[in-house]
Amino acid sequence: MYTNRLLVIGGVAAGLSAASRARRIDPRLEITVLEQGPDVSYGACGLPYLVGGQVRSAEQLFVYSPDFFRQHRNIEVLTGTRAAEIEPGRRRVRAVHAETRKEQSFPYDRLVIATGARPQWPQIPGIDLPGVFQANNLEGARSLMAFIEGRSAGAGSHRAARAAILGGGYIGLEYAEALRRRGLEVIVFHDRDEVLEGFDAEITELVEGELARHGVTLLKQNPAQAISGDGAVRQVVSGGGRYDTDLVLVAAGVVPCADLAASAGLALGPAGSIGVDDRLQTSLPGVFAAGDCAHSFHLVTGRPVYMPLGTTANKQGRVAGENAAGGHARFPGIVGTAAVRVFDLECARTGLSESEAHAAGYRFVTAIVEHPNRPQYFGGTNIRVKLLAERNTGRLMGGQMAGADGVAKRIDVVATALHARMSAAQLAALDLSYAPPFAPVWDPVLIAAQALERRLREQ
Repeated sequence: MYTNRLLVIGGVAAGLSAASRARRIDPRLEITVLEQGPDVSYGACGLPYLVGGQVRSAEQLFVYSPDFFRQHRNIEVLTGTRAAEIEPGRRRVRAVHAETRKEQSFPYDRLVIATGARPQWPQIPGIDLPGVFQANNLEGARSLMAFIEGRSAGAGSHRAARAAILGGGYIGLEYAEALRRRGLEVIVFHDRDEVLEGFDAEITELVEGELARHGVTLLKQNPAQAISGDGAVRQVVSGGGRYDTDLVLVAAGVVPCADLAASAGLALGPAGSIGVDDRLQTSLPGVFAAGDCAHSFHLVTGRPVYMPLGTTANKQGRVAGENAAGGHARFPGIVGTAAVRVFDLECARTGLSESEAHAAGYRFVTAIVEHPNRPQYFGGTNIRVKLLAERNTGRLMGGQMAGADGVAKRIDVVATALHARMSAAQLAALDLSYAPPFAPVWDPVLIAAQALERRLREQ
């Protein structure tokens, strides 16, 4: 009798991608997914836009329900079921039901770990007060909205008017816009000199100007030291003083949820993530890992890197699922392509930033240009583009840009060039599209590549 069993821990992007891909590879597999939360298969990246009102309801973020997977893909999805221990020697996972606290063991022949990442929770006084929220799951977003609207017990009898955000990264700044759309005063506490890790100063200065233009107070190199209040949040205390607030949103980055894997003896990689090879195989036979809990490989440096992104999680999940079902897929790696909108400013990056290239020991040159995204007669506005290339070889190593619109997709041209290991000269010679509604004759990417090529010749 055929009894090959695949068990997946984690029911969001990577986990359900793995389960779905495994089902396509082997229709006979017995597939079970354990998800500790109440929700599965939803677009977590849309949470700031749900809070800000651009997404009308949480239901719009859901892709599939557990019933869909059971009925249409023959995959058993168990929500509210937390994996408590992996027992590799016995090939089983011990799990606990969230409500009943009942324990259950799940045997497996192959295992995919897709436990994701959790927020970095500052260890400061008052962090457990009512009115402190996390930003990276649907439960947190729903609780935050209820509090803002005065629908929760901790909100008192009035709506929140002031918000403090701990962290000036992608999620923190997206929530800054969301809360301003809600009419709240917003202050961001950031522990570094520049917002948006992975961007250089030439881009982040535009971001800071955009925040100020929309009434967001940004305190750089000024992390929160305590949260005070008489049973609820009232103030955030930092080196710069005491700041009144009605709520605190923690958006100080994430760390991989790898404790379960580490306890089972799996080798770890960068930032404490689960170590994997290009097949997403861990150090234990038959055990795979994918998504925000696992590391990847950077195609520019050729080194392991921890860079949790939704695109990577979905792609890694497919590879892990195919291999867990007996396939031979490989995950080639990433170049770290990411985009974020801060109010009316689009920002995007790929490859290495200047600081990352320095840290990796490269000798490089950079070029920065400002060029319209469309002809001036068609309402063109400038995009600031920064490119980076290796000094001796001319190989393109990274790019960043910011502007009113057209940025997020232009970065894909640079990302494609990085995947192809193109030089600055080859990027400058690309045949890119032109039409007045979309781009000028000389696209900003081409202008920047030409400037970079000149800088390389001058060295």
